[in-house]
Amino acid sequence: MASDTLLARITDYANRPDPYPLYAELRAAGPVVWQADGSALVGGYHHITALLHDPRLSADERSLCGRSASEHKDPSFLRLDDPEHHRLRTLAMRPFGPPHNPGRIDAMRGEIARITGELLDALPTDRPVDIVDDFAYPLPVSVICRLLGVPREDEPLFRGWSDALVAAADVRPGEDTADADRAGREAGSEMRQYLLDLAGRRRGNPADDLLSDFVNEPDPSLRLTDDELGVTATLLLIAGHETTVNLITNGVLTLLREPEQLERLVREPGLLPLAVEELLRYEPPVHMRERAPLVDVEIAGTTIPKGTSVFLVLASGSRDPRAFRDPDRFDPGRTDNEHFGFGGGVHLCYGAPLARIEAETALGALLPRLRTARLADESPPYRQNAMLRGPRHLSVRL
Repeated sequence: MASDTLLARITDYANRPDPYPLYAELRAAGPVVWQADGSALVGGYHHITALLHDPRLSADERSLCGRSASEHKDPSFLRLDDPEHHRLRTLAMRPFGPPHNPGRIDAMRGEIARITGELLDALPTDRPVDIVDDFAYPLPVSVICRLLGVPREDEPLFRGWSDALVAAADVRPGEDTADADRAGREAGSEMRQYLLDLAGRRRGNPADDLLSDFVNEPDPSLRLTDDELGVTATLLLIAGHETTVNLITNGVLTLLREPEQLERLVREPGLLPLAVEELLRYEPPVHMRERAPLVDVEIAGTTIPKGTSVFLVLASGSRDPRAFRDPDRFDPGRTDNEHFGFGGGVHLCYGAPLARIEAETALGALLPRLRTARLADESPPYRQNAMLRGPRHLSVRL
């Protein structure tokens, strides 16, 4: 089939359960594969690495030719370039480490284990368990809400908002996305206002949470504006759970399909940190990122013009046989594993330490139950989003 339809085929829902043959086709087609709509795909490990670290490639969607400026008043630092990206990211990271709260994430281990235990104890025994709705979703949502200071009774509000925002961030070439974009803007506005209102109640009346730290920062030069706070808090809440839901769910599905490796982990629980890294490579929660050159950029003899939409297919790079031995095999003992599960370059996911702890805790607690579990549905339905890939439901008989 023609390589200029690869993006359309990758994003076709019919290929969501197994996009990896398409990624192999992408790597074979060349370092840069042009699409019918003028965009470019890059799927090789070493070329993706180079572009992730190239400051001439912009994460700001306003750098894309033919794309209107973002309708959000202030994009999050995820969609900004340095130096503004560095400034906002640094301010957002301050409550996670010295001098504010050294070891804040490590200190969450006990709380994460407690929430995990509560969810496991509440799993139904009279019907198949939906790993997504009953476990993988509520765990990271509870954790990030508690970090931010969101009251427990308000946690359900974020499901609808998150779904709308994720749908708006999807890639759907050739489709009319106006309705999804509008719903995403409305959800983002409502979520930002909720978080700003909550932060306002913390101003001068701090609790032990991130919003309190943000609004009670004594140094005005290190304080986020209200617009920056609303966008940053929304990003933290969405990014703090969406990818982790997929990581845990993909992990459970992989282990149930790989019973020998599941038994290996039961026998050797010390391999669990390596197993999480292997899941991030083998079945990653994030499959691609969009970038745009600020100037004409040459890669492997091919010139990518300024403003071109470039899709770095991270999940393809993480299965590149030129970078990984036997890349299509799940090996929880793999040690040489510089994957793209958390991206790379200046935009490397700064929530990675928290996601790792959550995944290790969740999968470690589930391992004994998975030994006697089986899939109730061998072909689980997947979420629509091709960039943030994972099952929408995963029915398991424990």
